[in-house]
Formats: sequence, C-alpha cells, structure tokens
Amino acid sequence: MAQNQGRASIIFDRPPRIIGAASIVGEKEGEGPLGHLFDCIEKDPKFGKDTWEEAESELQLRTARKAMEKSGMNEEQLRYLFAGDLLAQGIATSYGIMELQIPLFGLYGACSTCGESLSLAAMAVGGGFADCAMALTSSHFASAEREFRFPLEYAGQRPLSTTWTVTGAGGFVLAAGDSAAASQAHVQIGGITTGKIVDYGVKDSMHMGAAMAPAAADTIFQHLKDTGREVSDYDCILTGDLGSIGQTILKDLLFDQGIDLQNRHDDCGILIFDPEKQDTHAGGSGCGCAATVLAAYVLPRIERGEWQRVLFVPTGALLSKVSFNEGQSIPGIAHAVVLERC
Repeated sequence: MAQNQGRASIIFDRPPRIIGAASIVGEKEGEGPLGHLFDCIEKDPKFGKDTWEEAESELQLRTARKAMEKSGMNEEQLRYLFAGDLLAQGIATSYGIMELQIPLFGLYGACSTCGESLSLAAMAVGGGFADCAMALTSSHFASAEREFRFPLEYAGQRPLSTTWTVTGAGGFVLAAGDSAAASQAHVQIGGITTGKIVDYGVKDSMHMGAAMAPAAADTIFQHLKDTGREVSDYDCILTGDLGSIGQTILKDLLFDQGIDLQNRHDDCGILIFDPEKQDTHAGGSGCGCAATVLAAYVLPRIERGEWQRVLFVPTGALLSKVSFNEGQSIPGIAHAVVLERC
C-alpha cells in the first residue's frame, strides 16, 4: 500500500485522493488577494459566540461541515478525523467538533498541523485502515494573541518581523484512490515526508519566520534526498507561513546545501495578505494560514491542470507560554505533502 523512501518519506502505491476541501476565514483574510476564493468570509470575529476560543471552535465546526458537504460525505462515512489547533490542550478542536462524534486523533504541530493531519489521514487511507478520513485545522488571531502574546486590550506594538495569525480553518476529506467516492477527484497525495524538530536557538516570539525556516529547509532537503527528485520536478514548493523574512532565510539555507529554489518557491503567509494595503508586516501565520490557502488556492490550480505536482510544506514553531516565559528557544518543525494531479 505504501513504500518507505529514505529516512523520512513515504510514497503511496495507491495514493489517496482529496475528494472535498473547504476554507472559511475572517474579514481581514477576506480583504486579501485570495478573498474571492474562500468558501465563506465571516464578518463577525466572534462567529456569534461569547469568547474568542468559542469562536474558533465554531469556525472549525463550520469548516468540517462544509468539507463534508462538498465531498458528499457525512459523519457516519468518515472513519477518522485528524484535527488540531494552536490553543492549550487543543480546546478549539475538542469543543468544536465534539458533536460530530467522529473518532478523533487530536494533534498539535503548531502551524504545521495541516501537514501533519494530511499526512496521518493519508497514511490511514493509503494503508487501508480507513475508506474516508478528514484532516482539519484552524487558528484565530485573537485567541492566538491571548494564548501566546498579549490580550488585544493591551494594544502592544508589533515589530516588522511579526506575522499576523490568520483567522481561518481548512478541512480536507480523503478517500481511497480506487473507491467510488474518489472517481471524480483530481488531486492525490502521492507521498509525504515527516519533519523532525530543528532548533537554531531563536528566542524571539515575534520572529516566527526565523524560528521555522530552518525546519522547512531541513524537510525539503530530506524530501529531495529521500525521493531522488529535483526542485524542477515540482511546479511549486509551497511553505506554510514563513512570511517574507522567513522566505529569504529558507532560500539562503538551502542554497548553502546546493539547492536553488529559483522561482519555484512561494509561501502561504505571503499569498494570503497584501503587504501594501494590509498592516500584517511580514505576512500571515497560524494553522489556518496554510490550510485555507491550500483549500482555496492550491488545490483548484492542480485540479485545473495549471500545476501537476506541488510540494506542500506547512511549518510550525513549537513554543508555549511556559517555554517562552522560562527563556527556552523556539524549535521548529515542518511536514511535506506531495500533491499531484490525477
């Protein structure tokens, strides 16, 4: 059902297919360059709830339901749900999708969670352990600010190196490639490369690009080594949320290892906001950044045949309030998913 490749990669013999994808974002994301592509733009930042955390749970639930609607599946047909968010103990996920009653694997990979959830869902489906599974993740600007930085009421200054946590969620329904449910799908997951923790000693929580870029470089390097592929084998190598500064660091790190990304690289955090018109500084970040851009922008381009193969590499900064306040550095991790037109 799958073939191990090198140290950290898997190539699927019968690749699972993405049969439905959904994206829901907040108003600021809807005002960005990709605004016309998202399934829904919610103008109420609290999504009709009393707290930011409840708002993110509602955001995740709506996205899960939208993904099921677009895939033609329901809760009973999904064997597993792989989901996560940025909040302590994954509470946005726990409370958000509780009522769906789908067997759940709760995940935390920080902003790399979309790659982690897609990888595990693909392994479950590709390995024959599930006919259908969903990968789901979310983030919310206000809940993340309260979790990792300051309550919004503090009105703290943001340095130019910061990225803006995306209010958004992305959901993806996967089905076995040879199943009837997948017969009309045009995007498959051809393989994955699982990242490892990389720590360059960055301690600035306002500089996520610097903390995550080394992990992205490590995973991309490992993927190319494991598979024997070149950068030119991909129409695009797309990282999750390095932003403009992190992108420069990534290219420099890979160039030092003999890999030139040339014009093949882009970043979801750069794509989702307009730096000239929106005050997001270095770009976007958060679990919802990579997830919403993948659902709304990347998958349709593959479906239309504009891209044949994309290496999707969401990146995560593995910090917490405790680790930061104790003066620890910020390790990073990145997971790569091979998306192919079929």
